[in-house]
Amino acid sequence: MTAEVAPHSNGAAPDPNDAPGADAIRLTLNGQRYEVAAPVGRTLAELLRNDLGFTGTKVACGEGHCGACTVQVDGRPTLSCITLAHTVDGAEVTTIEGLRDHAMVDAFVRCDALQCGFCTPGQIVSATALVAGNPQPSREEIRHAMAGNICRCGAYPKIEEAILTWRA
Repeated sequence: MTAEVAPHSNGAAPDPNDAPGADAIRLTLNGQRYEVAAPVGRTLAELLRNDLGFTGTKVACGEGHCGACTVQVDGRPTLSCITLAHTVDGAEVTTIEGLRDHAMVDAFVRCDALQCGFCTPGQIVSATALVAGNPQPSREEIRHAMAGNICRCGAYPKIEEAILTWRA
């Protein structure tokens, strides 16, 4: 799938490089291929939310401190609010929308591992990256892996329970 770049008035295929100050970025997002023009300095979070409409990725601090904006880039948790879009050219990006059928989502619901829910997409993205490499992490491994995701409501015990029981 090629992302939405306005077609030329003559009906010719759009060239993402036509946008002033923009370079074409090609990425696989949640299993679909996209090519989109991104101006220099555009963050991955802005690209996902504003250009591609994947608003499940939240931006809270905008400085990479809270983890609300976490997405996976080639399977690694990545803070999309401080990652420049052009650095993911050719990468595979997974957002919360791409994880909707993952058992971790059900575990978060079952364990009531959220309160306001604002940090939940980033929490789930980080948790699924953890269990992809370590399906049965210890409490200490969970706390270490999830340390970059802040929950202002304090749902940490339930988030930990969800990760420990995600396969149940």
